[in-house]
Amino acid sequence: MNIVIISPNQNAYPETFIQAHKNRLAGTIHYLFGGDVPNKSDYTHQNIVSGSYFNKLGFKLRYRLFNSGLSKPQYALKMYLKKYNIQCVIAEYGTTGTQIYPVSEQLNTPLIVHFHGYDASVHDVLENNRDDYRKMFAAAKFIIGVSQVMINKLKDLGADERKLVYNTYGPDDSFFKIKRNFTDKPVFFGVGRFVDKKAPYYTLIAFSKVVQRFPKAKLVMGGTGPLLETTMNLSRYLSIENKVVFPGVLTPEGVKKHMSKATAFVQHSITARNGDMEGTPVGILEASAAGLPVISTFHAGIPDVIIHEKTGLLCDEHDYAQMAENMLWVLEHPEQATAMGETGRKNIKENFSMEKHIGKLNELIEKAVHG
Repeated sequence: MNIVIISPNQNAYPETFIQAHKNRLAGTIHYLFGGDVPNKSDYTHQNIVSGSYFNKLGFKLRYRLFNSGLSKPQYALKMYLKKYNIQCVIAEYGTTGTQIYPVSEQLNTPLIVHFHGYDASVHDVLENNRDDYRKMFAAAKFIIGVSQVMINKLKDLGADERKLVYNTYGPDDSFFKIKRNFTDKPVFFGVGRFVDKKAPYYTLIAFSKVVQRFPKAKLVMGGTGPLLETTMNLSRYLSIENKVVFPGVLTPEGVKKHMSKATAFVQHSITARNGDMEGTPVGILEASAAGLPVISTFHAGIPDVIIHEKTGLLCDEHDYAQMAENMLWVLEHPEQATAMGETGRKNIKENFSMEKHIGKLNELIEKAVHG
């Protein structure tokens, strides 16, 4: 089966879930990228409209005669889908889907729209795309959400309940194989973009309470983003800069290495002022798969995959004092915390594996194409 996956970015480092779709789905995958209407293909390693002068000239002529109300990028995409006999299109992000559905409708090619987070939560995105979302919902065969909160939000926006599918991400299988090497120094580890919805400053403030009782404790915060420098400055203000490490962007192997030495995984996700929310954070799935107790918040898809007081400890958004208490509990009850992590590993393996995630997506593609 010939499948097109469309994503705005080619290799944005946090978007490991899109790379998993590209590399693991059954069939011949054409990965198109370069904006909501893509202009590049990693299948042909060329622009969607060939770079030669004559092809450009031919494209302009065909577009004038046969554009059928499509923009030039949309018409170029239509020509690509026809040329390679594409049988199903997956739009990564709802905002991408709004630009793709007119093309899929004209070709009668099944469209699956995969929402991920901001596209179902940021106020301006929802307001600017409200009408287009409704039209896209009508055109799409299936609409995927990665948290129960997101599924309910999409329903409120007008998506047909019969088309909605809950299918959260799965961690790479290698995370289940991580062997944890405990040291006498407790280490809390977190990784992700330094952005408002991950509120890294709350994690730092909570940790500052922990080191008052456990002065040997260490915090490693991997990743980068607009709040990185602010968070680093806050560590100096709190006089804990010698206990916090900011290693920057981490490779998957780097993440695994830090997880193998960590006592627990920490992330204080919140709803940002502009409405931005998580889907289900991949880092949390990976940490639980690695056998780490997860200390986080009752936010978006986190309580779907982390069972409070069984596989991790959750608190309300903005409640950094309770987060600190949860971090302290892990240090004060090491055997119970270890058991909590192993229960988490089992929970993710049985219910949220990569195999399940990809298997469900393959099943939806098959249904979309063959009914």
